[in-house]
Amino acid sequence: MKTTDQSLNSLLSNTMHKIGRYVGVLIFLLFAGSYGFIILKMNTMSTAAVDESKVTEQVQALATPRIDEDAIKQLQTLKDNSVNVQALFDESRTNPFQE
Repeated sequence: MKTTDQSLNSLLSNTMHKIGRYVGVLIFLLFAGSYGFIILKMNTMSTAAVDESKVTEQVQALATPRIDEDAIKQLQTLKDNSVNVQALFDESRTNPFQE
């Protein structure tokens, strides 16, 4: 059993010694491969086809502002109920330069 352990240890140490000389090259190849993969993925994502129907839907949704009907009704009732505010608005509309 000890002879197999010793032969295994000597085999591993010889292999590590041989590989140790090329560690820099192996690390360079690993980084170059990962950068190449990332660039390839970025290229495929940047040339993906755009669905025009989704783009037009999103643009239309952003272009048309919507106001809640309940808020409009509440503002109208507040304006109609306040006499002071009505007078202020009417006076400003007829003569905006009068203080």
